[in-house]
Amino acid sequence: MAFLEVENLSFGYPETKNKTLYDINFTVSEGEFCLLCGASGCGKTTLLKLLKKQLSPYGTKSGKIIYNGTETEALDEKTSASEIGFIMQNPESQIVTDTVWHELSFGLENLGVPSDTIHRRVAEIVSFFGIGDWFHKKTAELSGGQKQQLNLAAVLVMQPKILLLDEPTAQLDPIASADFLHTLQKLNQELGLTVLIAEHNLEDILSVADKVLMLENGNLQFAGSPRDFAGYFKQNPDHPIASALPAATRIYSMLQSGNTCPLNVKEGRSFICRNYGHKTDSISTKEYQHHDEKAVELKKVWFRYEKDSPDILKGTNLTVFQGEHFCILGGNGTGKTTTVGIMAGLFKPYSGKVFVGGKRIEKYAGNSLYFQNIAVLTQNPQVLFLHKTVLEDLTESAAVFYDSSDEGRAKIAQISKMLDIENLLECHPYDLSGGEQQKCALAKVLIGAPKIVLLDEPTKALDADGKRVIAEIIKALKATGITVITVTHDIEFVAENADRCGLFFDGDMISVDTPTEFFDRNTFYTTAANRIARGYYQKAVTCEDVVMLCKQNSKDGAGK
Repeated sequence: MAFLEVENLSFGYPETKNKTLYDINFTVSEGEFCLLCGASGCGKTTLLKLLKKQLSPYGTKSGKIIYNGTETEALDEKTSASEIGFIMQNPESQIVTDTVWHELSFGLENLGVPSDTIHRRVAEIVSFFGIGDWFHKKTAELSGGQKQQLNLAAVLVMQPKILLLDEPTAQLDPIASADFLHTLQKLNQELGLTVLIAEHNLEDILSVADKVLMLENGNLQFAGSPRDFAGYFKQNPDHPIASALPAATRIYSMLQSGNTCPLNVKEGRSFICRNYGHKTDSISTKEYQHHDEKAVELKKVWFRYEKDSPDILKGTNLTVFQGEHFCILGGNGTGKTTTVGIMAGLFKPYSGKVFVGGKRIEKYAGNSLYFQNIAVLTQNPQVLFLHKTVLEDLTESAAVFYDSSDEGRAKIAQISKMLDIENLLECHPYDLSGGEQQKCALAKVLIGAPKIVLLDEPTKALDADGKRVIAEIIKALKATGITVITVTHDIEFVAENADRCGLFFDGDMISVDTPTEFFDRNTFYTTAANRIARGYYQKAVTCEDVVMLCKQNSKDGAGK
């Protein structure tokens, strides 16, 4: 008998014509590590929430969900709450108390667990996760990675038998993301915990999964092993999900090799070294040329949130030139978002100078800084939505910037087509997936035709195709002379799309350079393609770079 069984499951939200899920059938065995993937809006989050009855969305449902021999709707509240754990995409959304120790004990207290048992379980989970150093901290003081680790610990202290995770690494930096996934793998292998995780980024997770489920437009398109999943895209190379596969798998596919498909960096390195030489071992690059005019400049900027709090910016210097795409990288909690807030005039430094368009930021009177000049897409897109439909929100923004309603409608139509959100205009913003919300929020930001666009984690929660759309939009904006400054954890996106990038560390920008130079000089904070090629090929930071060098160094019969 399957541990989790879904039979003929269909679901539709109220007042919608089309169902979100259609006739879904699959099983998950006890102790299995199962990966759920698919494009934004395909129904992943809806499916996961339906598996835990306390989170089940309101709507029309048919079919059965059977957990450990019992339909989930028939489970008693205590069993469902404790045995079926759930981790949300946004770390902030799940934390309900103000201190770490209370967060860890909160669920057990609500289940009526005796105090001595609570103390024992909390002590054990703190030791397992190694979070003793911040056990007494306030939850508001934690970084994004720490908050998500806390969410995981707070669920595990209730001793669940199955763990459901909805894109839990979407807001984590690469190192925190890898640590989080490693913890999941450890829990699965050492404790036999059943895991069902929805993820867009397949780089670090595909090779550790036992089974892959792929949704497409509400249907279950694929169910099978990771290697069969990779082979599926060999026959469907243009599928939107193909570009989300691990770098090793994409390199293998682009080289049209007949060998066993690699799924991770280790296998990718072995595949390259075994089949290709390295007589030509480096990518030739051109010197980067930027515009002479400065779009944004920070000179020796110091900032702290409160008088007695630590400095976040410590004499930060940064220059971004007109028409370039500059990306700011760095760990959670290092000050990247704060830097964007200072550029946008949302925070005022206590020392140093900030220039926007060559003009001191404090010289902009009233709201002139934001009128067809600078615009910000915040990390949480939901804060931008105020109305019942996306169209109402866009219409309100257009009324601020355009004199006639016809002019505003034309702008909305243009941006909606560019972002491919025309089918979402009549939807309630909160009914959209995370990726769909991100694109609609970007549309609202672009309505005002700004000269400088500040993007805080724009690819968060987006599938591979959504990231491609964002990349194309940024290129289109650059072509019109618009400057784009992006804060992101997505190093693959940076490697493929940035003109320059830098690492924010200890209150300042360091290692500012082109992506090729930046990632090639790094050992840990670099792309998967670069880790695959490291020591064999130089300055290869994207899959395309590695493939180019492989083809230039092809051995007789390579890949046959």
